[in-house]
Amino acid sequence: MLFKPHLRPVIIAKGSSQMSKLVLAIDDDKFIRSLIQQTLHDYCEVTVAENGEQGIRAAIKKSPDIILLDVEMPGMTGYEVCQMLKRDSSTNDIPVMFISGRGALSDRIRGYNSGADDYIVKPFEKDELLARIEVLYQYRQRSISLKEHIAHAESTAEMALTDFSDMGRVMRYVGQTYNAHSLARLGDYFFEFFAPLELNVVLVFWYKEGTEFFSNHDAVCPLEEELLNKCRDGERFIDFGARTIINYPKVSLLIKNMPLADAATYGRFKDLFPHLLEATNAKVMSMEINEMIFDQANEITDTFNLVDTTLRNQIEDIYAHGQTSVEMVESLYNNFINVIPTLDLEDEQEEFVLNSVEHTVKELQQHLQLTQQMRSSFNDVIVYMEHIMMQRTQMLERFSQLHQEETINEVTSQIDIELF
Repeated sequence: MLFKPHLRPVIIAKGSSQMSKLVLAIDDDKFIRSLIQQTLHDYCEVTVAENGEQGIRAAIKKSPDIILLDVEMPGMTGYEVCQMLKRDSSTNDIPVMFISGRGALSDRIRGYNSGADDYIVKPFEKDELLARIEVLYQYRQRSISLKEHIAHAESTAEMALTDFSDMGRVMRYVGQTYNAHSLARLGDYFFEFFAPLELNVVLVFWYKEGTEFFSNHDAVCPLEEELLNKCRDGERFIDFGARTIINYPKVSLLIKNMPLADAATYGRFKDLFPHLLEATNAKVMSMEINEMIFDQANEITDTFNLVDTTLRNQIEDIYAHGQTSVEMVESLYNNFINVIPTLDLEDEQEEFVLNSVEHTVKELQQHLQLTQQMRSSFNDVIVYMEHIMMQRTQMLERFSQLHQEETINEVTSQIDIELF
């Protein structure tokens, strides 16, 4: 069975940019070719080939946007077809998605080693196929744009630091990282180091709870992302063919064209790159800590503002209530003075009542004075809090200043060092 049952519809309007895609399906099974055509006919143009030889000729002639390639075929296998497509300059940039009934990591690695950009396992849903085709289409568009940008950048990178030792360039990279306050800037410095080495690499930062992928050659394809995610918790070095993955807790590196034919250079790279990744790993950890401190400072600000508001309100309420109580008792006392002579009390009784009320008034006035002293003390506390808030504001301003200074005080570029 090729497709799983539908879980939800994919809504793509006819006449949209989806119809401009050309998909080449290479499969020896007539039923599957027909099924793919029926599935995709509303979303893109589909052309088919029934074996590897026909598929290669069709790819060269029609230059499709995406190739769907069966793995198991008589004659040339899908792996062999993919390798030939990637060796031909007229087809090597066309994304290839393998369609296979095998989903083990070893099968995916074999597909990636043959040059595939994605790998989908049967059975799959129609929605999944459409979504992956869209991802590959966008991936190719990004790759075309990036290659133009990289071609310009590489013309400057030819001023490589050939007279500097590898470790000297690593130390310069470490110096550059002090001025990197974003993953994008750190990635720029990282790829600048690789420019004279003529290596195609993919870099992933395991930052906080997320991931950030970068490439120095073209866009990162879905299969590269999947392999790096699956191998993240593996060995420090994972070698497969000319590819090598190097893992650290906060950063992983995929090198796509290790020099297998040059044993000396291969060994030098294997010794050199861990130094680079150790420095990068430490920098990413530092960036996470700085961001955590920044977030905590903002939380402290919110807390202080809440405490400040609460204290001010409570102090004013206490003082107002105390003042009201004194005024009420004073009023009561004045009423007694006016009313008592009319009550025909004996002198001793009258004196007792007046003395009692007067004593209560004095005690309340003393309490009000204490409340006023408390009010003054609370105001002192608020002044201290304002001082702390001022220090916190200065700290945040310093953080912001560090970010602004990133482009002002950055260490000399790896490709701009004067050669002696």
